[in-house]
Amino acid sequence: MPDRSAPGPLLEGLLPEAVAVAELFGSVAGVELFEQEAEAVAGAAEQRRREFGSVRLCARRALARLGVEPRPLVPRGSGPEWARRAPRWPEGVVGSMTHCAGYHAAAVALAESVAALGVDGEPDEPLSDDVRRLITLPEERPVLQRLGAAHPGVHWDRLLFSAKESVYKAWFPLTGRWLDFDQCAITPDPDHGTFTAALKVPGPVVGGVRLDRFDGRWRAGHGLLVTAVVIPVPTSERGG
Repeated sequence: MPDRSAPGPLLEGLLPEAVAVAELFGSVAGVELFEQEAEAVAGAAEQRRREFGSVRLCARRALARLGVEPRPLVPRGSGPEWARRAPRWPEGVVGSMTHCAGYHAAAVALAESVAALGVDGEPDEPLSDDVRRLITLPEERPVLQRLGAAHPGVHWDRLLFSAKESVYKAWFPLTGRWLDFDQCAITPDPDHGTFTAALKVPGPVVGGVRLDRFDGRWRAGHGLLVTAVVIPVPTSERGG
């Protein structure tokens, strides 16, 4: 059952030691932005600017834990609309950011040890019927029903949505391609806080091996759900 007590770490401790994480419950007004970042949200509503700044504050804190100096984190600005939103990370770094009402977080790692990663945070609330039908596969729906009956403390449809978001965030830097909701099937494990994502399309090649599934972890707490996917660089491919 979700823990709705005072906020504590959600992503922290959920990811490997090679990944640095920073989380913020709530948001911060007036975060100082780099010029390029400020230009990216010029004219945006105050709430959007606050979210933009708060999640970049998390990213800077996470990068500092890697020993990486703060850099402007701006959208790519080229390609299809869905690709333009992806941030450009400093050279040699992979990362992912997420925000929802009351929560902002960033996770980063050195590219020499992690090929890609994705994190996502969502309110632990049910999806509408229309959205649930849109984002689920036929084989996922009975699984959600069974999980809901056996473990009613978590909104499993929202968890599945979050898991697919994390999968996409790890997928895109490796492929440069869109991954639709019906192109991966999520199977959550309620006992171990993990999930698998079986890809329905050819997966990326990492270390000479084509991946046909991603493995992830999840956690519920404080009225929130977080999911994470980390694709490590194979040991044989690492320098040193």
